[in-house]
Amino acid sequence: MALAININDLLNKQKIESNRIEFKKGWNPGSIYHSICAFANDFDDLGGGYIIVGVDTDDKTGMAIRPVEGVPIEKIDGILQEMVAYNNKMSPYYLPRTSVEEVDGKQVIVIWCPAGSYRPYSVPVNVTAKGSKEYFYIRSGTSSIEARGEVLVELRELANRMPFDERGNSDIQLEDISLVLLRDYLVKVGSKLADEVITTPLATILDQMELYTGPKENRLLRNVAAMMFCENQNKFFPYTQIDVVTFPNGKMKDPNNFTEVTFKGSVPQMIKQTMDYIKSNVLKEHVRKVSGRQEAERFWNYPYDAIEEAVVNSVYHRDFLQHEPIEITIEPSGISILNCPGPDRSISKEDIAKGDMLKSRRYRNRRLGDFLKELDLTEGRSTGVPTIQAKLAE
Repeated sequence: MALAININDLLNKQKIESNRIEFKKGWNPGSIYHSICAFANDFDDLGGGYIIVGVDTDDKTGMAIRPVEGVPIEKIDGILQEMVAYNNKMSPYYLPRTSVEEVDGKQVIVIWCPAGSYRPYSVPVNVTAKGSKEYFYIRSGTSSIEARGEVLVELRELANRMPFDERGNSDIQLEDISLVLLRDYLVKVGSKLADEVITTPLATILDQMELYTGPKENRLLRNVAAMMFCENQNKFFPYTQIDVVTFPNGKMKDPNNFTEVTFKGSVPQMIKQTMDYIKSNVLKEHVRKVSGRQEAERFWNYPYDAIEEAVVNSVYHRDFLQHEPIEITIEPSGISILNCPGPDRSISKEDIAKGDMLKSRRYRNRRLGDFLKELDLTEGRSTGVPTIQAKLAE
């Protein structure tokens, strides 16, 4: 299968956090399956991870050494066949996605391990040996470790907490998915799947992107498929829209004098339309001439990057089960952005008051965040609030 992300972005650790990427110089199934298990368990709700076999790393920087080591082409088929047997040793059964990619004139094997739907997962300590004891593994930084004690208890509790966007939805059908939006996304992220959209059945493409869930006899499209690639996601999530209301004289001073525009569509469409509107109608560049100087001072009333970060996060972290629009109110004194139901309860009011990194252990829409990161619309790593503050300060 082709990757839904560009291989060079993985090698350069761009768009995907470094703790979700692991390089392996050679094929070592014992160690590799510990990491596959850890990524499938996705203890920190980061969205799984990638293992690239055939790539050595620099001990100091942890970055891939180029040109890559590569995997001998005559060994690739054997490795993929071995994986079929090893996958059956995971409990419950788990199927990582594999792709053979050409890098620097050599072949590497990319193993994509999305967060599993039936976690927690365990795997024998040595998948190559018979009767080997099984353990649960999680990621700790850039390493895969055995889950023990309280961590193991919490890992087992994760079975009851699946983000909304990753749940299957029986109402979403293939005909609801826009080929135009799907291909546009794949082209933007540099995926080879973009060339296959026209010739390959849509269901196959979506399956390769891990957008299906459930057993073979009852495959369901995940909610995130409609969020990203449906032009009318209101059909499934009512009032998924962004309302921009402008009070030229202020809401309190002149509440009856306002204009309102509404943006609907897929999540990327809503974000783009909203930002285009704000850029054209709200952002203003001011020019101030300075006596004795040829160059004038130029500055904007609002930083585009700060507003974009806030708008993107309002969509990313909204609760799609609450039938309320995102409201952006523009007044002379400032801009407010409201989404429901607000921050997750795991984020304290004290942390919000500090305005520092807001780290939540429970993501409402984990996979949606992955898509937005790949489109360079958000960075992740809990940097949203610091990014907004830095741009406002500048």
